[in-house]
Amino acid sequence: MAPRTTIQVFLAAARKALATPATQRRGPLTFVVGNESADLDSLCSAVVFAYLRSNTPPHALHIPLSNLPRADLGLRTEMTFVLNSVGLSPSDLLTLSDIPDLDPEDTNWLLVDHNCLTGPLKQFAGRISGCIDHHADEFAVNQKVSPRVVEPCGSCMSLVVEECRTAWESLSRDVEDGDAAVEDEKLAKIGLASILSDTINLTAKEKIRDKDPRAANFLAAKIRDPSFDRTKFFDQISAVKEDISSLSFRDIFRKDYKEWDGSGLKLGISCSVQGFSYLVEKAGGEQALADDFALWAKERELDVGAIMTTSHPNGEFQRHLLVWGLTDEGKNAVERFRSIGDKLQLETWKEGALDGENRHAWRQHNLAASRKQVAPLLREALNKN
Repeated sequence: MAPRTTIQVFLAAARKALATPATQRRGPLTFVVGNESADLDSLCSAVVFAYLRSNTPPHALHIPLSNLPRADLGLRTEMTFVLNSVGLSPSDLLTLSDIPDLDPEDTNWLLVDHNCLTGPLKQFAGRISGCIDHHADEFAVNQKVSPRVVEPCGSCMSLVVEECRTAWESLSRDVEDGDAAVEDEKLAKIGLASILSDTINLTAKEKIRDKDPRAANFLAAKIRDPSFDRTKFFDQISAVKEDISSLSFRDIFRKDYKEWDGSGLKLGISCSVQGFSYLVEKAGGEQALADDFALWAKERELDVGAIMTTSHPNGEFQRHLLVWGLTDEGKNAVERFRSIGDKLQLETWKEGALDGENRHAWRQHNLAASRKQVAPLLREALNKN
């Protein structure tokens, strides 16, 4: 029996398939893609799911695609760390910059960590053949596709592991040398990084579901390195992720960014791993921070712009939220949001130090509400009816 394909060889095969002219391909290209914020969960879920689907029956190649331009991949320093920990590098991944002009009919798409194609991939929305996601169901994916797993969970990766567990176990048995264990360990570290990061090392009780610790334990059991320590691994990832000291504000705002159109209005939410106090100090003052965000919002042509932060001042987990109406209709949307945002338990941040015309900054006391919960409220506010 043939030895297990390494992850690096698999990624190289995916790159080669993408570069092959359509006239020389046997059939449509099948992609696995995460959401356009391209966080660790999205990037890792695409790689793990595509690898397992490609190496188990019917052995059809699935191409993992990072949903961002190549120039932005370097901003995902935590992904670089995870890749390096298993002998890979960002150059091994495929990004939007690597996609040639494709006829949608010559493609199939499986979504992970989202259930609605947006941005430059929206043209392929009619070619979705499967979905695994832990966000609210937007009902953009046909109910008949398989798999179609859309349910709350701390990490999308946990749902990927649950979906693929039987096939993974079979794959691990169906080899005659040590290659399987080596690749299992690499794949498991990629998967575990995603789960630990999304669930704060399985301590975010409000987010965690039964499938999260079950998946984490399944993956940890595949890591044979006796020196491996789950908490140390999480701490290393977090330290890399939270160090934004060398980034410009444009890079901070686009590092973890998602955008939506609704009722003819455009909403953009930037997430930061440092709170407002850090950002204000880095910018040189409240107005300087507002000016930097205004430049980003103008570049993205936003009607409503928002910043969401997580931070741990003195060891206390905090969330901050800024929402800014940048056009006349955007201003009205922000007022609607203020009337429906009670569930977020918002308290004006530092007596309005970051507030301005149609701009409001709060400390968010509902710590369970991440972007998965806040974005639907903001999108609802875009609706003029």
